[in-house]
Amino acid sequence: MGYNKFMVDFKAKLKDVPTDPGVYLMLDGQGEIIYVGKAKNLKNRLRSYFFNLSNRTAKVMAMLEHVADFRYIICASEVDALLTENNLIKKHTPRYNILLKDDKAYPFLRIDMKQPYPKIEVVRRLKNDGAKYFGPYMQSINIRDITDLIHTAFCVRDCNRDMTKPTRPCLNKHLGRCLAPCSGEVSEERYRQEMQKVIDFLRGNDREVERVLNEKMRRFADEENFEVALNYRNKLKVLNKIVQKQVSALPKDFNLDIFAFETNGVISAINMLVVRAGKLVGGENFTASGADEDISSYIYQYYVNNAPLCDEIVTDGVGDAGSLEDAVNKLCAHIVRVVEPKQGVRKQLLELAHSNAYDAMIKHGTIDERKELRTVGAVKQLAELLNLKTLPNRIEGYDISHISGTDKVASMVVFEGGQAKKAHYRKFKIKTVEGNNDFACMKEVLTRRLEKLNDEDESFGTVPDLLLIDGGKGQLAYAKEAQAATGRQDIEIISLAKREEEVFLGSNPTSPVILPKDSVALQLLQRVRDESHRFAITFHRSLRSRHLSESALKSIDGIGEKTATALIRTFGSVEDIRRKSAEELATVPNISLKKAQYILDELNKKHGENN
Repeated sequence: MGYNKFMVDFKAKLKDVPTDPGVYLMLDGQGEIIYVGKAKNLKNRLRSYFFNLSNRTAKVMAMLEHVADFRYIICASEVDALLTENNLIKKHTPRYNILLKDDKAYPFLRIDMKQPYPKIEVVRRLKNDGAKYFGPYMQSINIRDITDLIHTAFCVRDCNRDMTKPTRPCLNKHLGRCLAPCSGEVSEERYRQEMQKVIDFLRGNDREVERVLNEKMRRFADEENFEVALNYRNKLKVLNKIVQKQVSALPKDFNLDIFAFETNGVISAINMLVVRAGKLVGGENFTASGADEDISSYIYQYYVNNAPLCDEIVTDGVGDAGSLEDAVNKLCAHIVRVVEPKQGVRKQLLELAHSNAYDAMIKHGTIDERKELRTVGAVKQLAELLNLKTLPNRIEGYDISHISGTDKVASMVVFEGGQAKKAHYRKFKIKTVEGNNDFACMKEVLTRRLEKLNDEDESFGTVPDLLLIDGGKGQLAYAKEAQAATGRQDIEIISLAKREEEVFLGSNPTSPVILPKDSVALQLLQRVRDESHRFAITFHRSLRSRHLSESALKSIDGIGEKTATALIRTFGSVEDIRRKSAEELATVPNISLKKAQYILDELNKKHGENN
């Protein structure tokens, strides 16, 4: 038998939750684990889910709609909670957790200096074996470029021969690319000196490699062996590409991993930048759909698969840096610090990581998929976050515009499937309201609109799924009066207040909902609200311009309201009329050529006086 969230009294159940650190599991109506989280204080963390509406991501709010029950596991420490959380995430793969799905392991370079004649190996897993490891190497630098550079500049072996049995050296000996320890002609000490140069290069010393490559390039050029010299020149270009990634203001011995997290409430993106020996040597984006509000769990998952070689983890996306730091340090033989920078080069690198994460988030999927997220996806998310009874496929937005109560107008804009449907926009002149009263104007407009639901006009005749009012509780209250007067309380109605972007629901106008700022649902409401505002202002300006033009025409002796209105309707504003010829004005009924010339002369005279 499945769970029923309406049978679980969360408030009563929370009373028994301890304040210890631990892990909590969110369950859906079928008892499936849909989210695993950790907490420094279980009671406070779980209480924040069910009774603290602020600072939630859209995905968390969506997840809570499916939560029917929760469980928890008390842990000895916050570090144990992080480890337990990681194990449970791997075991259950909950749909609302950010998961490192492919357990991707990046390549590293391994050099075991305990061997008599060590070689450079490309490995994917780090072991606590006393060898030296360098990496990880990600997209921006090809690990093969690094190994080719090393074997071009330094005479170290790249073979798998048994060094305990002397053999005839291979071609690399004759090409000057290897000291040939396989022949027994070089001492271990001399070979180790050469390998130490490789280690110095991997730690940031580029000068020796540059010197060696330049020397060999010139030597082969002098010997007119231009093909080989060209190969060395190409290797210098690769080296220059690596050197140019030096991060200014960072010492050469700095090794940082930088993590940044961005989400729009549907898609989450994490960017990792890798700095080794003061150089930006790699970067990777990871996108997922998850309800996580920090990325400590993801970072720990990453280091389980790629043991940390950095000295610092730079991020601002973890709730408890100390726990993450302790947990990561259990995975490596050296001390790693977790740093949340406030200024300086680390802050700049973190901002760069955030830019990369944001770019990955907004560009996730195809163009069509991204468009669908902002439109159809936003409509679905809006229904989910506001718990609407009907999917708001058709949203009508309303706004009022006037100046000190004069020339009062209203706009009606229409969005269908999350996109503007401009052919269905309509505008209103306020007819019954005296003075400056936006509330009464909104009531009049909604009343007139709802009375037209059976109208032959295609837009007015279509029943909206959601009415969006620009304003707060006051505008919403008067709009609801219009609904009551027309008997259309069945249509969902909300208002959006500008200052805090609070959403007031017609079904519960006293308790505003704060939609997550990262949500595409809020962005959709903002687009509708802003478009209704723009359309109302545009109509008001055109109406005001027309009234001013009519007044200017009626101020001419002998020109009445009928003539002024006819001219404005035909040609537009006074300025447009003034630019016309007398013959053009005379095409308007009841205006002779003589009268047309008189109107132009008077308008030009007034224009000259004003200038």
